[in-house]
Amino acid sequence: MENRKITLTVDGLKKLEDELEYLKTKKRKEVSEKIKVALGFGDLSENSEYDEAKNEQAQVEIRINELENMLKNVTVIDAEDIDRTKVGIGTKVKILDVEFDEADWYTVVGSTEADPTREEEKTISNECPLFMAIKGKGVGETAQIDTPDGPVTYKILAIE
Repeated sequence: MENRKITLTVDGLKKLEDELEYLKTKKRKEVSEKIKVALGFGDLSENSEYDEAKNEQAQVEIRINELENMLKNVTVIDAEDIDRTKVGIGTKVKILDVEFDEADWYTVVGSTEADPTREEEKTISNECPLFMAIKGKGVGETAQIDTPDGPVTYKILAIE
């Protein structure tokens, strides 16, 4: 993974740190036990359990490496530094899709922690086209995004 700066909220940072801790303290031990058990089955040339455990071990180590690299290059958005009069990283924004007259709340986060499919709290990335269109705008302002089906207009209803 390249060493580019990663923007996170405090919650996003905690989630990554918690995942890294879990992988290092629990998951490594679980995989190590799987390898030990699989070694007990004998001949490694036809031991699918051993192969699976070694593959899982490799995946865990790759993820640990990714997380460590991310955490070395992280910029944390401090809630007290967020300008709540304009859309930016760390703000919660209510956006209206003008054509369909549908509004939804989104929290703007760094690309690493974005997950627009989460129903309980929707997030959008600071790198997505929607954010790029509404970035820096205030309540009552509109933005337009060109899509394959034509332009879509959004209106900022509220910012928290």
